[in-house]
Amino acid sequence: MIETERLIICEAQIEDSKFFKKLLNSPNWIEFIGDRGVRTDKQAVKYIKSSLIDSYNENGYGLYKMCLKKSSTPIGICGFVKRDYLDNPDIGFAILPEHEGKGYTTEACMATMTYGKSELKLSPILGITTQKNSKSRHLLSKIGLQETGKITPKGGNEELLLFST
Repeated sequence: MIETERLIICEAQIEDSKFFKKLLNSPNWIEFIGDRGVRTDKQAVKYIKSSLIDSYNENGYGLYKMCLKKSSTPIGICGFVKRDYLDNPDIGFAILPEHEGKGYTTEACMATMTYGKSELKLSPILGITTQKNSKSRHLLSKIGLQETGKITPKGGNEELLLFST
């Protein structure tokens, strides 16, 4: 779907359940995104269907699997999320710990932003993160989003920083 110098970014599939189980239980996912309670392959399949595939079908976009081009190994996700408490989609991303610090997430986010603007005609594109997630704040700024305020999701107890193109 999206190809960069080192990555292929494409829709997730049911067969990716082992990868998603690992990603959703990685330390940064748990700390900054939240525990989704995905502990088994069966729960990972349910997550892929309800959170990813349903979004592709309902919104025409979602979170996409990020794979190394040379090996097709999945290493993270990057894409767009339509949240009920935001007027526009926001960019989301996560990467397995062993692939952090190599520029993959920046590469994926820049390509995904281009895709979102040119192919999906998304405008504006938002971003959200916690105050304590300095890596995400830095990445959102690096890909062209500016901090515009704060938002507390309905039923949420944590204030999020809101970014926008």
